[in-house]
Formats: sequence, structure tokens, C-alpha cells
Amino acid sequence: MSEHRTSTGNPTIDELDKKIICALQGDFPLVAEPYKAMAEQIGVSEELFLARVKAMADSKKIRKMGAVLRHREVGFSSNVLVAWQVEPERLDEVARKMAESPSVSHCYDRTTAPDWPYNLYTMVHGHSREECEQIVAGLADETGVKERAMLYTKREWKKISMKYFQE
Repeated sequence: MSEHRTSTGNPTIDELDKKIICALQGDFPLVAEPYKAMAEQIGVSEELFLARVKAMADSKKIRKMGAVLRHREVGFSSNVLVAWQVEPERLDEVARKMAESPSVSHCYDRTTAPDWPYNLYTMVHGHSREECEQIVAGLADETGVKERAMLYTKREWKKISMKYFQE
């Protein structure tokens, strides 16, 4: 894939990449080969589709892909954002362990602040507040990370994904 740049130096996105981005920003097909289905939707091979996605990720045209979990629709009535204080040298190891938990939908690092020492965040889902607290205690025991702040959801806002290109 050749990369063209605008007069400001930013890489351009060609028509095929726009079609791929449109496919990626929609609902993810719940089939055995989702990328193959998306590739067929836009008329290219799965191999080309995946190669272009990788190239866009490598060139930072795509920075992240993620799922939107409507946790209440799947039976989880409680969730909590947990901010953890993790030693920087253990951050990757601890994040990997926490991300493996089926109760964790999001796991990411953030920069600390003078009055906020937390650098790892997890979103934990459960059927009750008590279950969330048990899950978080288990994560703390498993990783040895004890310092945390638990921020419970009070209100759920509409969850939508960004739409960068429309067909």
C-alpha cells in the first residue's frame, strides 16, 4: 500500500481503506470468520482486508479497535471502574493477568497525577455490587496489587461508537 500525504504531512486514506474502516466501525459479525465476512461485504479477500488493517494500524491511521459492551442487556446489573496503583515495572504483567478475567471488559493504563497515583484501570462487571467487590478482591489477591479506588456506575449513558466515514 503506498502512502500519500496531504500538504500538512498527514497520511491520506484511500477509498479502499475508507471502505475497510466503514466495515470495522459497524456491528462485528457474529460468525466463525468475521473478517472474511467483512471482506466479502466490501468485495476483497480476507487476506487483503487483514493486510490493509495491519498497515493502517502500523501507520497509526487506526489506533484502537474495541467492543462496546451493553452489560445490562447481557444480565450484568452492576459494574465498577477500578483504578489500581501498580508499580510501573509490573504494569504489563498485572494488566495481562487482569485482562484475562472474564469479568473484566476493559483494561488500560493511564498517566498518574500528583493527587491521583493510579495508573491501571479495569472495568469489572457483576450481577451485584457484592459480586463486583469479590471479583476485585480476587484480582488484588492474584496480582498482589492492593491500592485501588473503586468507582461504581451511577448512571449508564448511551453507548455509541465513533463513525469516521459514512457510505
